[in-house]
Amino acid sequence: MALAAEKTAYDVGGVLLARPFKVRRLGHTGFNCIKMEECVRFYTEDIGFRVSDRLDFSKRAPDPKDLEGMGDPGGYFMRHGTDHHSFVLFNKRVREAMDKQRRFAPGVTVNQISWQVGSLGEVVNGNDWILGRGLQVQRSGRDMPGSNWHTYFYDVDGHTNELYYGMEQIGWDWHSKPDPMHDRGFREKPGLPQMNEQDEVEKAKADGVDIHSGSAVRDPLPPKYDVEGILLPRPFKVTRIGPLNLFVKDIDAATEFYRQTLGFVVTEEVAWKGKRATFLRTNTEHHSIGLYPVELRETLGLRADTSLMSLGLQLGTYQQLRDARTFLAERGVRTVDVPGELHPGIDYAFTVTDPDGHALTLYFNIEQIGWDGKPRPAAQRPQVDPRNWPATIEAQSDTYEGETLLGPLG
Repeated sequence: MALAAEKTAYDVGGVLLARPFKVRRLGHTGFNCIKMEECVRFYTEDIGFRVSDRLDFSKRAPDPKDLEGMGDPGGYFMRHGTDHHSFVLFNKRVREAMDKQRRFAPGVTVNQISWQVGSLGEVVNGNDWILGRGLQVQRSGRDMPGSNWHTYFYDVDGHTNELYYGMEQIGWDWHSKPDPMHDRGFREKPGLPQMNEQDEVEKAKADGVDIHSGSAVRDPLPPKYDVEGILLPRPFKVTRIGPLNLFVKDIDAATEFYRQTLGFVVTEEVAWKGKRATFLRTNTEHHSIGLYPVELRETLGLRADTSLMSLGLQLGTYQQLRDARTFLAERGVRTVDVPGELHPGIDYAFTVTDPDGHALTLYFNIEQIGWDGKPRPAAQRPQVDPRNWPATIEAQSDTYEGETLLGPLG
């Protein structure tokens, strides 16, 4: 849909756009959980995320005794690739007890929805543009661990959205930045320009910091599966997160927020059991976010007290997807039936739940949208029998296209 009402043009890297930033992708997200110990085990052992850092919130509490009986007070920053984190887990009760500035609306257990833009200038200018639209900015600055510059704000249903630029990268030695390098964290909108990463490292070395002393948590399971020629601890590898799918109170209002504020484009609308869902994109994938009426939550048998419909986890190949379904079933992971009509653009997929009841949709391929902005007609999409997946399938024109995993499988 064209943004005809947006008349002001902003120079974004030499290109004139309707807002002073361009969202490139869903960079990271996460959940606030109750069963922390079980969820950490699920995401590290069953799904295969790697813990980059653990943040002990009890050290930030005015009195650590206030958090007694709430379970593990740690915040877990996890990754599937080289980004410091693509997924986070926080203790719901601890966060609600401690976070006075940021409020989670009832039913919001998605910790944050973090959209990557192309530069620090886009984050800073985006912060001012969002304020100019009358929206509340929770905070701006730079979070540690992770080193991501950001600005936080709410959508119309109370979900925390974030614009961020860049992310600390974790390389071959698996080490994250050590605590002394967290001195470059900011709690307010930064001035421009800022020091680059290389100079930050050189400054730390000059200050006597052991730059290889950061966290380096290994995979808890032994490598025993041949995955496309590499031995891995599970027969699959998560290569991308998203799309993120949400239950919302008002489809039109939520759709307009993501269109007008973040610049997303509506790819498709679906009617199912008399209810309408919208699917919006920010890059070439069919959708980056799906919006569903909250009335469908009970119909689908999903957790009744969360606005999360599901989080997509993309795997490397169709074979990995088939093997993942078997692997997770053998480990006792609960599956739920989500009709294919509710994930257009994704053909072969299955949905599981974590110990807290959050739904995850695993898939291997998502339809790509080209220069003309049109999705594949429904009649030309593969017909999938959810009870009978063949050993091999025919390739589509966009199979294995889109964002790719950079770096090794393991």
